[in-house]
Amino acid sequence: MKKNPLATFKPISDEERAAFLSKLKPGVTRTPYTAFLEKIITQGEWVANERTGKKCLTIINHDFTYDVCNNVLPLDTTRTSYVRKAIMELVGYIRGFVSAKQFRDIGVDTWDENTNESEGWLNNPFRTGPDDMGGAYGEQLRAWKDHKGEPIDQLRKVYEKLCKGIDDRGLILLFLNPGIEEKTCLRPCLFFHQFSILGGKLYLNSVQRSCDGPLGLNFNQVQCFFLLAAMSKITGIPAGEAYHKVINGHIYEDQIDTVLQQLNNEPYSSPSLELSDEFDSLEYLDEVFSANDFKVSGYQSHGKIAHQFAK
Repeated sequence: MKKNPLATFKPISDEERAAFLSKLKPGVTRTPYTAFLEKIITQGEWVANERTGKKCLTIINHDFTYDVCNNVLPLDTTRTSYVRKAIMELVGYIRGFVSAKQFRDIGVDTWDENTNESEGWLNNPFRTGPDDMGGAYGEQLRAWKDHKGEPIDQLRKVYEKLCKGIDDRGLILLFLNPGIEEKTCLRPCLFFHQFSILGGKLYLNSVQRSCDGPLGLNFNQVQCFFLLAAMSKITGIPAGEAYHKVINGHIYEDQIDTVLQQLNNEPYSSPSLELSDEFDSLEYLDEVFSANDFKVSGYQSHGKIAHQFAK
């Protein structure tokens, strides 16, 4: 019989989990976001992460639904959230950005550490220099190479079909390219999006392979919401719901204490997102769109909580 490679794996002890749960206040309202974090605390198991050298409390498979039709923005209120960065980061992907400097130029610093401080990427022979992302995300979206080496603009193909009201069951945006994994600073986490038309409304299904619950999830929630809201606006098809599947959800060991602190904050009501009237085409999104083209209304939150970033 083949030896089980997990034979020495040690699950979380009842005492350790009980110690975590003892720090939670009873009766605090849960949003879909904080319920996800609590689920990791109550059901997760320790998993060693090779990239960071840390262990993570981890769950497999979780689903979210976002009500884009009624403009219920899934922006966390139990700590200060950075909606401008979340939306503008996605705009950078949409524009095909390939360097952290391009993101900084639109006010987003989320790629600085992955491109310039990750030891594995700094030692990667494919890294071309400071700020290089190595073809992750945006390049795949707007210039995926076909079998002849010719670029394919996935987003424009989907956009043009939607503008004609066409749903061929293949309105797919794929960020993950297995052929270049070793040439990128980070494999895409939120890697798959598929649009569908049903009953006169536009829907979105998104799949995320890996999710840092405290730091990444709320960015990703806002991005799924914005992607559907934006495509609805520039195609003229009313938005329905966005469905977001997280496959591997985790909290790093050095984030546990700050997550428990966050879970003790009573959430406020969900805000809404307003998009400017001038925003009416993919060309506008590519060339003009800025933080002045959207506004979050009704947002109130608790203060900042500094979760650790896993390099």
